[in-house]
Amino acid sequence: MNANSAVSAGKEGFLLTVFSIFSTLFFGFLLGKWLKTDKKISHLISCGTAICGGSAIAAITPVVKSNENQTSIALGVIFILNSIALFVFPFIGHQFGLSQKDFGLWCAIAIHDTSSVVGAANKYGAEALQVATTVKLARALWIIPISLLTAFLFKKQSRNVGTKIKIPYFIGLFILAMLVNTYFPVTAIFSAHIVGIAKIGLTITLFLIGATLNFSTLKAVGVKPLLQGIVLWIFIAVLALLSILYIS
Repeated sequence: MNANSAVSAGKEGFLLTVFSIFSTLFFGFLLGKWLKTDKKISHLISCGTAICGGSAIAAITPVVKSNENQTSIALGVIFILNSIALFVFPFIGHQFGLSQKDFGLWCAIAIHDTSSVVGAANKYGAEALQVATTVKLARALWIIPISLLTAFLFKKQSRNVGTKIKIPYFIGLFILAMLVNTYFPVTAIFSAHIVGIAKIGLTITLFLIGATLNFSTLKAVGVKPLLQGIVLWIFIAVLALLSILYIS
């Protein structure tokens, strides 16, 4: 991936990213209240939907001090919807005739985890993959301010926040790889092989996520958290798609 192209894609998706994150968090809060979902589970699902799925939940979990059951339920909801997105999004994209660029942006906004975003975008095309990856990882940086906001809302001591927030390391590695690929042309000799290995790794990752989903998982999640996750997911997917089709 080229750094200049990545910066361009990130700029174009910035406003939609900001709007979608805060509108999703607000709607998730209202939905959780209406469904009477556990407060911590509701917030974890909202953050996972708004930012970057499991990575966001992992970062927010120590801030809200959720227990293992609450965290597992939130992750279960996200992983179930991630699996569905891999099949549904490319189909919808083709039905609406979305361009590579628009589909990549839509994926980055509306699909939870980075792995599923990459999987769906890769199926759609190379340009979609580049746009989706860049916008999604830029979106993942919002873990930091949202974690701070969460600490304030859950009335945690600010002095503990800095040591509690977990920033996903893959963001830094992504930026490093992009810079090396852009400014060190010699890497082209072996970069294609690395990309091939990465795609194999992604396939294995998605398989393992799918292997964790069974009837026991669905039963453990419960109706209310799953319903909140589905409604919130439809909300952000429709909102992002309409914005891309009629505003951008």
